[in-house]
Amino acid sequence: MQTHETALYTIRSLFDKRKKYSMATNLNILVGLNKEILSEFEQIVGYRFTDLRLLQKALIHSSFAFEQAQIGKNNETLEFLGDAVIDLVVGHILIRRYPEMREGDLTKLRAALVNETHLALMARDIDLGRFLCLGKGEDASQGRNKSSILSSAYEAVIGAIFEDGGYETVVAFLERFFLPAIEGKKEGLLIADAKSRLQEELQEQYNEAPSYRLDSEEGPSHMKVFTVSVVFQGAVLGSGTARSKKEAEQRAAADALAGRSSAGFLRQS
Repeated sequence: MQTHETALYTIRSLFDKRKKYSMATNLNILVGLNKEILSEFEQIVGYRFTDLRLLQKALIHSSFAFEQAQIGKNNETLEFLGDAVIDLVVGHILIRRYPEMREGDLTKLRAALVNETHLALMARDIDLGRFLCLGKGEDASQGRNKSSILSSAYEAVIGAIFEDGGYETVVAFLERFFLPAIEGKKEGLLIADAKSRLQEELQEQYNEAPSYRLDSEEGPSHMKVFTVSVVFQGAVLGSGTARSKKEAEQRAAADALAGRSSAGFLRQS
């Protein structure tokens, strides 16, 4: 004779099995209905899923699941997984590509690549919004173009690819889409952070900070162009030209850092 605890455990087990079966059935139905559009998405991203249910789940926003009375049966767990996978893989790509880069710079570069804005851009590049299952309200409020929804869905798709094909598959996928962006992000990031990096290195080596000299200011007031040099111990380390003094200083610092790697810091003007 079953005890109360055994009976309760049996009921819960049956409920969990039915819940899983219900979700699988619903996903199977959606896959059947959306097979053509799922195939189109596979062609765009260049990856064919072994289990299309993973891709379909990655495309289900919580608003759609809620309207279909399928609360919790959305892409949020795949999003959670994809977020971790992207951090790991992009970090691994950066270490292999820039083995001499400092840990702090690697962290900043990875952050620039995996933030919501950039992931949403990546999602738009593959027209991800068109394939999402959204609730009527979210769809009517331009949800297919919201950066928060697109970036989360992109993470979910990466989670689905990881589940379907494993680590090496997702590495190959992310390299194909991220490598073109890495160099541009690296250059922009290093220029934007050049003044602080140059000051840190000079303070560490010489216990002294550089100064910045305005060399020229040309053009009408609404289109001025500034040229600035960064000076250290009487020597010009680098120069930069830009539409603002601040950016010209950053470019001068970036020039100094680039010169340091090939000719040393102190090159005479």
